Amino acid sequence: MSVLAYAPPETVGGLSVTVGPAPDPAAWDALFASAAAPHPDYTHHVLAAHREAGLLPEGLHFVTIRRGGACVALLPFTLRRDLTGLGSRVARPFLSPLVTATAPLVIDGPGREAAVDALVAGLAEAGRAWRWPLLPTEDGAVPDMLAAMRARGWAIGVVTSFERPMMVRRADHDAFLAGHPNRSRFKDLRRRTRRLTELGTVAHVSAAGGPELAGLVADFLVLERKGWKGQAGTAMACRPDMAALARALFAEAPGPIGIRADALTLDGRPIAISLALVGGGTATLLKTAYDEELRSHAPGLLLEAEIVRACHETGFAQQLDSATLDGSALESLYRDRTPVAEIIALPPGDRSLSLERRLRLARFEHEARAAAKRALRRR
Repeated sequence: MSVLAYAPPETVGGLSVTVGPAPDPAAWDALFASAAAPHPDYTHHVLAAHREAGLLPEGLHFVTIRRGGACVALLPFTLRRDLTGLGSRVARPFLSPLVTATAPLVIDGPGREAAVDALVAGLAEAGRAWRWPLLPTEDGAVPDMLAAMRARGWAIGVVTSFERPMMVRRADHDAFLAGHPNRSRFKDLRRRTRRLTELGTVAHVSAAGGPELAGLVADFLVLERKGWKGQAGTAMACRPDMAALARALFAEAPGPIGIRADALTLDGRPIAISLALVGGGTATLLKTAYDEELRSHAPGLLLEAEIVRACHETGFAQQLDSATLDGSALESLYRDRTPVAEIIALPPGDRSLSLERRLRLARFEHEARAAAKRALRRR
């Protein structure tokens, strides 16, 4: 049962603010198409795939801002018990293992400021305290949102942050390589490619639909399960619901989100596969798997380098989002960065548990998880 009763609409600056069910899919898709720095994680396509796989959390709500019949801002969220509330419920943007960014979708253009103001009002209505991971703090309307929150008396603190690798498309591939700070990485990849070609014919293939796309998604599930994730039980194919999510997420569907699969093949056999969502000029590379028996040849990185080349040659996107966490191998391949942070945000009102204490609790939780991972690696 939901822990939050749906709130009746309010009006802020002439815009309707609701906390309740998902908006109409057509209005949702239209918001993505007109949003500032849109990302796919909070699109109708992605949440519908989670619903189809049975992976939408109970009590999922949406802060939705409307101008007439048009949706101008949106954020899906849940209320959950959390250490930063000492067991009380805090609000958190929707997360799943395949959500890599949690920025709200906000319309771009002249109406953006009003939409942000109304969104901040909706956030205050939705939850007394927010724990907000994976927030790209300099993308799209996020700087405006954070500024509006502070102007209205919110207390905001950063738990942790990192810089995520991005690749902004240059005029051509030579321009991308010119002055690259890690030219030695590309020299190493060329050497590994030569070694790999001694084993057979190496090729890069891609698909954006039809049986070719479905085949590469199926090959990805097999390839990922063969590796260490399969042994650990964390590969998507190890769980029926996650396998269903992969098939629904990386499948053609109406709307503004396209799918792209890339593979590096050896004598026609996929040895590395990347699955991406494409929309708003950005390809978000959500999942990658490679043949671990060929680890010394770095097939995953060789494939990533081919995707960079293809992006410049075909223009299938204006930028590549690595969708990674801190410490990614793509830091040496991609030239650009975007800051990503976890924040705690408290609206004006009851501060019985201070921001400083909540930040300490969140950092303690991060440290405890890191220590547990280190202990498991030593076993």
